[in-house]
Amino acid sequence: MDSAIYDPRPSRADAPLHASASSGLKIVIVGGFGVGKTTMVRAVSEIRPLDTEATMTQVGFGVDDPTGAPGKTTTTVAFDFGRITIDTEHVLYLFGAPGQERFWFLWDRLFTGALGAIVLVDQRRISDSWYAIDRLEHQRTPFIVACNNFGADFRPQEVRDALDLEPHVPLIECDARHRDSCKQVLISLVEYLYNPEIHT
Repeated sequence: MDSAIYDPRPSRADAPLHASASSGLKIVIVGGFGVGKTTMVRAVSEIRPLDTEATMTQVGFGVDDPTGAPGKTTTTVAFDFGRITIDTEHVLYLFGAPGQERFWFLWDRLFTGALGAIVLVDQRRISDSWYAIDRLEHQRTPFIVACNNFGADFRPQEVRDALDLEPHVPLIECDARHRDSCKQVLISLVEYLYNPEIHT
């Protein structure tokens, strides 16, 4: 088997939930095209994630705009799915939403029943995240914002101003390629959901 694509994590079928698991918590990861949503789900999931990555072809030319994500050759066409067991009773289910405008009709369905959301942002393309925040606010889904590190200095106040974020909405930096960094994002979201007053 090609070591470049081998994933040692068990599939969902090979890693059933603990018998005492009684609370499933749904988290949605949204953001613009190529900001790292699939990468985040892959990095942090305890099981081999389900993704719907498809190779970008000439059919998408003029429909999807890849200029903001040079070198990107695949794209999510439905959603990504991963899982994290918190303890014997609580499990996080992660859903990564597709970023292209033509798939935005899926977002409201993905938001249904979500405990909260992560808006993943590329500081070089902040405007790509406006729609995600608009939809989350419309659906009254609580969220935090995480700036994926693409090499630029983290400029939190500039990002906060550009996205017109309320002061209580957490804004953090992350590296979607690294599990520990992604775990910190999830911890920040859960802390915000259960203790929103500490951010006000």
